[in-house]
Order: sequence, then C-alpha cells, then structure tokens
Amino acid sequence: MEQQIKDRLEELRVGLQNDGGDIEFIALEDKIVHVRLVGACAGCPMSQITLSNGVQRYLRETIDRELVVVNDDQTAY
Repeated sequence: MEQQIKDRLEELRVGLQNDGGDIEFIALEDKIVHVRLVGACAGCPMSQITLSNGVQRYLRETIDRELVVVNDDQTAY
C-alpha cells in the first residue's frame, strides 16, 4: 500500500508544484498517511483544505477509503 500511496502522491505533485509548493511522503502508520507540505504549500492558509479535499480524497478514491492524510513535519519515523 505504501508504494501505491507514493505513486499517487507523485501524480498530485505536478499541480502543487505549479503553485510553488510540493508534498513529500513521510510515513504510513496503519491507515494514517504522514506527509510534509513544503514551499508555498507550507504556509498556505488553504493547506488543510488541499489535504482533505484534494490529497486525502484522491487517496481514498484510488487506494483505501479509510486513509487519513495528515501534514506532519516531524522527521523521526
């Protein structure tokens, strides 16, 4: 499942990069996908909406409907 998530995030990166941001996969714990928003996405007030209505929804539709995506800048996993 982890590789599927990474592949789907790669598909989404282009759109985020076009807006000056990016997304990085950190870890998968159970059904929680830890990502890091960087660039313009890191400080954007709409980042939570991007995660829930964009990234999370896409991962749920294409991989598993129970996945939860969280923005987590911790690196110790």
